[in-house]
Amino acid sequence: MASDHHKHINIPAPKFRPGDEPDFSNVVLPAAGELSRPHIFADAKEILDHSYSLIRVLDKEGNAVGEWDPELDPDVMRKGLESMLLTRIYDDRMQKMQRVGKMSFYMKCTGEEAVAVAQTLALDDADMLFPTYRQQGLLITRGRNIVDMMCHCLSNARDNCKGRQMPVFYTWKEGGFFTISGNLGTQFSQSVGWAMASQYKGDQAIASAWVGEGTTAEADFHYGLTFASVYQAPVIMNVVNNQWAISSYQGIAGGEQSTFASRGLGFGIPGLRVDGNDFLAVYAATKWAADRARQGGGPTLIELFTYRADAHSTSDDPSKYRPRNEAQKWPLGDPIERLKDHLIVLGEWSEKQHEELTERLLQKVTDAYKEAESYGTLSNGPRPDVKSMFDDVYKEQTPHLRRQRQKMGI
Repeated sequence: MASDHHKHINIPAPKFRPGDEPDFSNVVLPAAGELSRPHIFADAKEILDHSYSLIRVLDKEGNAVGEWDPELDPDVMRKGLESMLLTRIYDDRMQKMQRVGKMSFYMKCTGEEAVAVAQTLALDDADMLFPTYRQQGLLITRGRNIVDMMCHCLSNARDNCKGRQMPVFYTWKEGGFFTISGNLGTQFSQSVGWAMASQYKGDQAIASAWVGEGTTAEADFHYGLTFASVYQAPVIMNVVNNQWAISSYQGIAGGEQSTFASRGLGFGIPGLRVDGNDFLAVYAATKWAADRARQGGGPTLIELFTYRADAHSTSDDPSKYRPRNEAQKWPLGDPIERLKDHLIVLGEWSEKQHEELTERLLQKVTDAYKEAESYGTLSNGPRPDVKSMFDDVYKEQTPHLRRQRQKMGI
């Protein structure tokens, strides 16, 4: 006779629902500096702890401790702080513009800014980025003009995608930023292919890709790991575990069975699980993986343990499926505040400087939006030229497209 243990299928459910008081005391957080920093050529089997524990550098007092401390120059940290703050201010402005009908859709990365910004700073400018839709910090850190980013979201006459992509599905060829796809997971396979080609050509450039934890349940995630492992591709494969995939919490993708970093172990790929709200830890882990890939050590899977503090998108209301104050209770804190506090501890920053920087960036975003709006918005103003709909479809325009264009008189 079957035991009661086997009578019911397991249906994962989040621990807290709207109206509950969130309590993250069950989240095991090792002390900052606890994990060792292995040699970059360490075998996956030799560093199993790094897939199950958590790489942390910043302690509660704002000090950098342990072997993973990247010992960054204060100027680099100040650049990281500015890029994270600019990303958040940019996000806030764009969401407000969506709410008043200036564009159709937006997605913020509030609480996750350290992921994109620290990782960009740890990579070389020649490295290729294969992002998902919450890494606008990659663009901002690499110096993308925020007016151009805004114009894309507004789908106006200056949109470099010519109105063909959803807002926030950016692309920037000159900055090594691959087109974002709504078909989640594709970037893992694409990044591995790009990395293999770079390796084949003898280039030093590597690839880095990002997916959310929900996407690890997609086939492309496993295809990417397989090819990366077999061909030892110079690629960093990042899983941003922000606890929620739209309204489905991370347990639906298997997060309660094991860590997402540990999924690389079955492929012989080292897994690093990192405090995603610790700027220094994210930088250090990414630099470790980049050095490994660039020197022929192959791929690394990084799980960035963080929290999506805002809605999934402007089409989502998170208060319908989680407590309103859950983000404030998240035990890893705010990545911007944590880096700011660290710089203050070092004597390299102050609250006054932070206030001045905030005001300057607020004005920068306000001025940029005024300029972007002059090129049109969703509701009024210039649009991309009609004849541009025939461009960029095929490398060489086909006869049937030429006939259609001629019929339109353009």
